[in-house]
Amino acid sequence: MARRSSSSSSGAWRYLNPAYYLKRPKRLALLFFVFVAATFAFWDRQSLVREYESEISKLEDDINRLHDQLRKAGVHLDENPISNKIFRKDLVEIDPVNNERREKVKEAMLHAWNSYVKYAWGMDELQPQSKNGINSFGGLGATLIDSLDTLYIMGLKDEFQKARDWVAESLDFDKDYDASVFETTIRVVGGLLSAYDLSGDKVFLEKAQDITDRLLPAWDTTSGIPYNRINLAHGRAHNPGWTNGDSILADSGTEQLEFIALSQRTGNPKYQQKAENVITQLQKIYPSDGLLPIYINPHSGTASYSTITFGAMGDSFYEYLLKVWIQGNKTEHVKRYRQMWETSMEGLISLTKKTTPSNYHYICEKNGASLSDKMDELACFAPGMLALGASGYGPEKSEQIMNLAKEVNPLARTCYNFYQTTPTKLSGENYFFHAGQDMSVGTSWNILRPETVESLMYLWRLTGNKTYQDWGWDIFQAFEKNSRIESGYVGLRDVNTGEKDNMMQSFFLAETLKYLYLLFSPPSVISFDEWVFNTEAHPLRIVPVHDNKGNGTPVRPFGRKQGKPE
Repeated sequence: MARRSSSSSSGAWRYLNPAYYLKRPKRLALLFFVFVAATFAFWDRQSLVREYESEISKLEDDINRLHDQLRKAGVHLDENPISNKIFRKDLVEIDPVNNERREKVKEAMLHAWNSYVKYAWGMDELQPQSKNGINSFGGLGATLIDSLDTLYIMGLKDEFQKARDWVAESLDFDKDYDASVFETTIRVVGGLLSAYDLSGDKVFLEKAQDITDRLLPAWDTTSGIPYNRINLAHGRAHNPGWTNGDSILADSGTEQLEFIALSQRTGNPKYQQKAENVITQLQKIYPSDGLLPIYINPHSGTASYSTITFGAMGDSFYEYLLKVWIQGNKTEHVKRYRQMWETSMEGLISLTKKTTPSNYHYICEKNGASLSDKMDELACFAPGMLALGASGYGPEKSEQIMNLAKEVNPLARTCYNFYQTTPTKLSGENYFFHAGQDMSVGTSWNILRPETVESLMYLWRLTGNKTYQDWGWDIFQAFEKNSRIESGYVGLRDVNTGEKDNMMQSFFLAETLKYLYLLFSPPSVISFDEWVFNTEAHPLRIVPVHDNKGNGTPVRPFGRKQGKPE
């Protein structure tokens, strides 16, 4: 036994002798490879830990500074604002699965961005299959502006700087083009304001004010309900012919976040006044169930007989009622927004039905007194919105609203299965529901929409249920399998056959990839306590009540939407 032990021991020691490897080059190469791989893995983790520790240190400094300011103002708090119960090691602990998923999403963003840079730089959107750009929004650089905050949040500094320089040197709004007020607001104004809030670079604020000033004449109507299109060079506003002169609910009620934010940051109240006048008018005609038709007459300010929906042309109006309340620090000044939203949520509940045999919950559309068993994928923002607003209720009602959003009472599950029930595992544009047969795809294209992953991000952050992360990962993998090509990402003309279209929508970079990245990031990255997302996923800083003049100090980061396949 002793001899075997000695022999075994001497055999082990030979692996530490350099001469052993000099005689065996293959083993030397293998040892070198293992050493390099282990070194890279160690330093990559250490780098991430240092980054988290640096951000935590900055946050501690900010908290201590605020603590001192409050003490000077006569507000006395615990002398130790950072609780000793919070250990640094807990704050910087990294989930390796989420870290790997987040890096995959970041790589997808780089692929999409680099494809845009190579084939469509400065244009609105990329057509990946034909490898050229197209100006879908009048040549405002929509994809570039939509991508600014995503690049910043993901730490892609060189790419962000390149985009910033284009905004400073080449972005020009003096165009003889009839722009959508809604799309220009959520993409361009929202994107520029978010880039400003994140970076503090005033070029973004100046450009945001320039384009918003060009949009303002759209609100010059007798009711204050804006026209939905305007010529950027000449200021002529009108509505599209297919609405018979009416304005669209989502298009008219989805500028409040951006315009209020712009007034806060510039000190000029005119933007906020225009946007809030719309809510004042709609409040006058608000029905008892909180459900407004999608067409509003801009002259009389009254609703026209038309569809009621939480999908296209209705959706983001309801979203902004809640988010303006959050943006306004949930104070008395914005209480009416919360009240209107709660009324509308009762209406939403009245539109909710479920299928057999799988108990898929869905939100109907309404025409007059009749319900239509149809739901847009666009309406899949609703589970996230419900979860975000649940905490504003009392305990019993809060639980009811949250249950409607989450897995156990499954609006979110329905939206996830919009994806899982197709051969490509990508959602169609809308679905119809049938007694005894669950659901079937209606319009079968997929244009890289974000609403389901948006809700999954909210639900994961607000419930801690990692099921939502797994669902989001499934959706991301389906995009990678079906939509990724050598020159970018494309939608599908048909989710059943997998036939590809030729368009990389700007909101894929602004929303879909950003929400997926945040789904796998710590909740402190763009915290809900400090930021509110516009309907294009552009985070806007929540200005504290005592700072309502908007000094423009950035906080470090620690309707929907018209679109069709190409």
